[in-house]
Amino acid sequence: MAPVRGDGMRGLAVFISDIRNCKSKESEVKRMNKELANIRSKFKGDKTLDGYQKKKYVCKLLFIFLLGHDIDFGHMEAVNLLSSNKYSEKQIGYLFISVLVNTNSDLIKLIIQSIKNDLQSRNPIHVNLALQCIANIGSQDMAEAFANEIPKLLVSGDTMDVVKQSAALCLLRLFRTCPDIIPGGEWTSRIIHLLNDHHMGVVTAATSLIDALVKKNPDEYKGCVSLAVSRLSRIFTSSYTDLQDYTYYFVPAPWLSVKLLRLLQNYNPPTEDPGVRGRLNECLETILNKAQEPPKSKKVQHSNAKNAVLFEAINLIIHNDSEPNLLVRACNQLGQFLSNRETNLRYLALESMCHLAQSEFSHEAVKKHQEVVILSMKMEKDVSVRQQAVDLLYAMCDRSNAEEIVQEMLNYLETADYSIREEMVLKVAILAEKYATDFTWYVDVILNLIRIAGDYVSEEVWYRVIQIVINREEVQGYAAKTVFEALQAPACHENMVKVGGYILGEFGNLIAGDSRSAPMVQFKILHSKYHLCSSMTRALLLSTYIKFINLFPEIRGTIQDVFRQDSNIRSADAELQQRASEYLQLSIVASKDVLATVLEEMPSFPERESSILAVLKKKKPGRVPETEVRDSKSPVPNHNNAQTQNHATTNNKISFSNHTSDLLGLSTPPSQQQNSQNTLIDVLGDIYNNQSSSSSSAVNNAKNSDDSRFLFKNNGVLFENEMIQIGVKSEFRQNLGRLGLFYGNKTQVPLTNFQPVLQWPAEEGKKLNVQIKAVDSTLDAGAQIQQMLTAECVDSYADSPSLQLAFRYNGTPQNFTIKLPLTVNKFFEPTEMNAESFFARWKNLGGEKQRAQKVFKAQIPLDLQGAKNKLSGFGMQILESIDPNPDNLVCAGIIHTQSHQVGCLLRLEPNKQAQMFRLTVRASKEQVTTEICNLLVDQF
Repeated sequence: MAPVRGDGMRGLAVFISDIRNCKSKESEVKRMNKELANIRSKFKGDKTLDGYQKKKYVCKLLFIFLLGHDIDFGHMEAVNLLSSNKYSEKQIGYLFISVLVNTNSDLIKLIIQSIKNDLQSRNPIHVNLALQCIANIGSQDMAEAFANEIPKLLVSGDTMDVVKQSAALCLLRLFRTCPDIIPGGEWTSRIIHLLNDHHMGVVTAATSLIDALVKKNPDEYKGCVSLAVSRLSRIFTSSYTDLQDYTYYFVPAPWLSVKLLRLLQNYNPPTEDPGVRGRLNECLETILNKAQEPPKSKKVQHSNAKNAVLFEAINLIIHNDSEPNLLVRACNQLGQFLSNRETNLRYLALESMCHLAQSEFSHEAVKKHQEVVILSMKMEKDVSVRQQAVDLLYAMCDRSNAEEIVQEMLNYLETADYSIREEMVLKVAILAEKYATDFTWYVDVILNLIRIAGDYVSEEVWYRVIQIVINREEVQGYAAKTVFEALQAPACHENMVKVGGYILGEFGNLIAGDSRSAPMVQFKILHSKYHLCSSMTRALLLSTYIKFINLFPEIRGTIQDVFRQDSNIRSADAELQQRASEYLQLSIVASKDVLATVLEEMPSFPERESSILAVLKKKKPGRVPETEVRDSKSPVPNHNNAQTQNHATTNNKISFSNHTSDLLGLSTPPSQQQNSQNTLIDVLGDIYNNQSSSSSSAVNNAKNSDDSRFLFKNNGVLFENEMIQIGVKSEFRQNLGRLGLFYGNKTQVPLTNFQPVLQWPAEEGKKLNVQIKAVDSTLDAGAQIQQMLTAECVDSYADSPSLQLAFRYNGTPQNFTIKLPLTVNKFFEPTEMNAESFFARWKNLGGEKQRAQKVFKAQIPLDLQGAKNKLSGFGMQILESIDPNPDNLVCAGIIHTQSHQVGCLLRLEPNKQAQMFRLTVRASKEQVTTEICNLLVDQF
């Protein structure tokens, strides 16, 4: 029976039907393999295949490829189809090539020659197929091969309109791959004048091309402005019959209009020619007028096309920002959309009004819609519209309506979606500071923020309120009283404790005269929150307590007892232990005068860029209106962009923050942190010796942070001596890690020939791939620079890399070798398991090479909670209630490498009587068990 001819390709339809009817993956693969074998035999054995059969088999190969299977033959047959004169055969050949042929293929020269033949054809269908293929591949080779042919096709007077249209789009595709493909000079004028073409399809395609060219070289193509305005004018003055083929649901050429309006937004102002500007304004007025007309159709396509042109016209009006009348009219038009039943329209209206609110001509007009916008924020069903309403309220806020808007946003915060709370908190904080005429109101707003949405109040927000309180004497007493009252709530957020601890530590004496807020009352309220807080907050409170000893000597004994508690002075957390021991010694050995000097009130903060605004810009790049947060000492906004610091650790006085936070870029400029890392004993020694705490003798010996500390944390001081301080801040995800090294010059002279070099044990270099970015060879006096490292764990390894740091100090060469915190445990992923799964896995990993065990003496009095905290910081998941002995600690985790994953189980058994530990590690790889065991021995 002869095969069925025509485009139906019955054999292809049967094959597709067979595949769809397969009941399992195996049967599908079997049917596919059978068909591939048949096609392969046909291509190899049957030399008389006609075009129809080749087309059919190539189509089957395409279908198989689209199902996700690799195709390694049939390419030559597809290339042969390009020489066919039948449209369907040529089309399938081009389709196969566009999808399956690699640009590095040996057949590419044949393909290029076939395409060139079709480009020279008199059949426009063949030319279009060739252009579509070039655009679909869009490679550098294609751009170079056809750099001459396509521009000629585009501007030639003999080229048919449909071919010009395809040529313009093809050239746009190649331009994005190879921007140099389009010649300049006379070609520029010829391409621009395509906007005058009689064929609307050519104009539409050419507008897209010209828009891309303008973005690259606006001056060269500036002549397009007058032609674009002229074309716009003709569209809006033409009758329905003139544009009948390009009228979409009674809207003339909407997509071309949108493209032209976008093209004009590349210039500001679009033109200096008053005649062209007048015609453009007439066009924009016409669009706004048409928006007021009753709809000519109830179909959604009509309103979509009409509104697309309207919104693009409004974008151009906003972009020009020079016609008050048009800006106000645009605002009024958008205000009508705020109550529209279409969600998308309401969203777009809010978004456009955000931009209008930033114009001096339309800001007042936007404010008239404040009540509707507030209602949108509260009542909208779509969270994206509610978020856009918040953005608009932020943009329209000024001194006249700030208190009302801030209060409405605070009220809404209690029920706001979790996804927008953090951003709202930032915006409320910025507005409250910028427009506060009375800073007591600002303090109330920030404390309300913490009360309502404490989890979403970032460090930058509570740092900022502290900075402002410290810089403004008139608000300090009020802040102390307000935060004291807030701390009396039964449920108090940890951020409130941080703010309360800092402010009471500095200004608690201002309210101590009232018996209700006596010194002991203040201390008891703060200490009642102590055991509920994180270690970082506890460290801050310990600093508050030592400040209390200076402010209120009568409660010295009570506070010293707190310092002496085992949970502090013997804490597993090194920071708490250090603070408790140093503060205790300071309170014992220091005289009243020395104590007053060391614990002096924090000085005013120098002004820097607002960290809150910086965070908001980072969260919403391009969507946050440029706004200035006021100088914290000024009652009215200034316009010098003088902003405050980030963090409350500015000098060598006792810091309320983690000792390393300044180093890690969270606070002051390096020039002001020169000795902020000195221990209290160092500072005290300087005072007794009448030395400046900023002298280089404050730290006499290098303090190289114990490598083992970084087994359980990612951030901290890595190395320190009298010349330099090196901090590290790192994050890890699966087998990838990123480290930031912060080099701080503590001297008064620059460090020259500064050169950090990565060093590797020879056998480990291939197992951990570390890339390090170069840094400047000079580290200025008092400056800090950052160096980024990326790490990829390729395979499990035993030894971590080192950093060899060389530089010259006063002409003397210096050289240090520092171990980087890149131990294999950094690539752990905690893993949850139940008891049954754990012990089954534990039993399976019982081989000699799959386990390692160590018995060792406890380094400090046996502390189970401390051991538990360390294992949690080590990266493994602590499995509760797994072991029959409740004192035993059981953990599970997976080490991610590039090549495989290594499951790891751990059991730590304490012997309280003997003060001993037994550590057992089991893993699917011997090297991992040994390394994990070696890392943890002597750490408890």
